[in-house]
Amino acid sequence: MLPTTSVNSRSQGNGVLSPRDAARHTAGAKRYKYLRRLFHFRQMDFEFALWQMLYLFTSPQRVYRNFHYRKQTKDQWARDDPAFLVLLSIWLCVSTVGFGFVLDMGFFETIKLLLWVVFIDCVGVGLLIATLMWFISNKYLVKQQNRDYDVEWGYAFDVHLNAFYPLLVILHFIQLFFINYVIISDSVIGYFVGNTLWLIAIGYYIYVTFLGYSALPFLKNTAILLYPFAFLIMLYLISLACGWNFTKMLCSFYKYRVR
Repeated sequence: MLPTTSVNSRSQGNGVLSPRDAARHTAGAKRYKYLRRLFHFRQMDFEFALWQMLYLFTSPQRVYRNFHYRKQTKDQWARDDPAFLVLLSIWLCVSTVGFGFVLDMGFFETIKLLLWVVFIDCVGVGLLIATLMWFISNKYLVKQQNRDYDVEWGYAFDVHLNAFYPLLVILHFIQLFFINYVIISDSVIGYFVGNTLWLIAIGYYIYVTFLGYSALPFLKNTAILLYPFAFLIMLYLISLACGWNFTKMLCSFYKYRVR
């Protein structure tokens, strides 16, 4: 799951990794180690994962500075500890149950909603976005086209998870306190509050994604990842002018999906 492979570390005198080290540093070996640790909770550092979740809100730059430290000490950028993924899954379950309660869904409807949010909203969309960003970054953003410096797919998915967590908390937790009494009401203040939360959540997603790729020293022109902000703000202003209520549309969609 390495985003980049450097031949300068753990190499032989001729600059080539030994067969043993090369086997340990393949993407398959990293992925196997990561998945194996999913079944060993005692080996996971949940305290550090909680630290990352906190700083993804307050100072996401610090989270990616830690990624630099991991690269220096473990020769990989992506997480080797699945604790963050486990905690994110718990957040998904709790927030989705809360969403089902607010929307007055039954038990089985809430289970359907949970499956949709986990496998479509998070994993499915995440796979699509990670693959797209993996292709774009390797095709257009790498400073020097060299197989020793490339963004691997595992890191791209890691960045998506980082960016998805603040979006999840804003739209599936904070927003819950305003849905029934403010947001879905047919009033200006309703769609203003709801759409503003959407603006903040998606804006956070774009910004944290930008930080993830700008943290890689072998990428260039990563500022273009901030360009969607212009479209986002334009869409936000249009929605206010036309009276579109994104949260109300999402609630209607969720209820339709669980029937």
